Amino acid sequence: MTDLLTRPTDTDAPTSTAPPVPPLPPYVVSHRAGGGRPWPRRVAGGAALLALIAGGGTAGAVVAEHYASTGPAAATTTATAATATSTATGGTGLAAVAAKVSPSIVTVLVDGRSESSLGSGVVLRADGLVLTNNHVIAAGGTVSVRLADGRTVPASVVAADTTHDLALVQASGLSGLTPATFSTGDSVAVGDTVLAFGAPLGLAGTVTSGIVSALDREVDTGSEKLTGLLQTDAAINEGNSGGALVDTSGHVVGINVAIATASDQSTGSVGVGFAIPAGTVTRVVSRLEAQAGSAG
Repeated sequence: MTDLLTRPTDTDAPTSTAPPVPPLPPYVVSHRAGGGRPWPRRVAGGAALLALIAGGGTAGAVVAEHYASTGPAAATTTATAATATSTATGGTGLAAVAAKVSPSIVTVLVDGRSESSLGSGVVLRADGLVLTNNHVIAAGGTVSVRLADGRTVPASVVAADTTHDLALVQASGLSGLTPATFSTGDSVAVGDTVLAFGAPLGLAGTVTSGIVSALDREVDTGSEKLTGLLQTDAAINEGNSGGALVDTSGHVVGINVAIATASDQSTGSVGVGFAIPAGTVTRVVSRLEAQAGSAG
């Protein structure tokens, strides 16, 4: 990934008696796999630090779980507010999109022996088949899924694709869930409005908005390479991994997977996030479902 940031030269600056402003630090790309330590890797030009965005780690899990425990109420409030707003506006606008998609978004919790991780997921079937990122569940442990209505149910990993960082999780004893609708084709364009859904920092039911900033981005973490990604400035943080990036029709156009951060000490959103495009996701999901079916 090349650093395309243009910084002013000394000759561009106006004459001033004020002391010079220290230069901004270069972007770095950091990589954090589900619940593990960051794996820093400098990319071309020292451009950015890329982080896979599952919340995790022993200390992080305490914070994430604290927020997650208040998540269902937040999710309910969000959905209620969105419904009320969409009714007032005749079912148009981003509030209507949030109300439509929120029931299809879940929180994926993984409790391991030494650490826990937290990410997001998208409902694929009414019986509780959920899509998330592989790095959310990769560390292993007891898996559970927290639904949009606040219920938490046991779950198990049924298939995973490490190359594309996707996994299928089956939540137990469920019926009547609302599956998400995925976009067909490659109709996403730079400048399109999008919303990101998930549980950043364990705050379930969170929705942020932005635009598609770029297409066909490549992320190289050293241990894996993800290509063809969507870039967005919708705020995405740890815990958003596996959540949905949707268009204004409420169709999933991508699965949130990574963010760029300013340094390896800072993991907050700087407005540069990445998502696996829907076309890639649907192809991988079809293969994983077939794989899971043949194994069963």
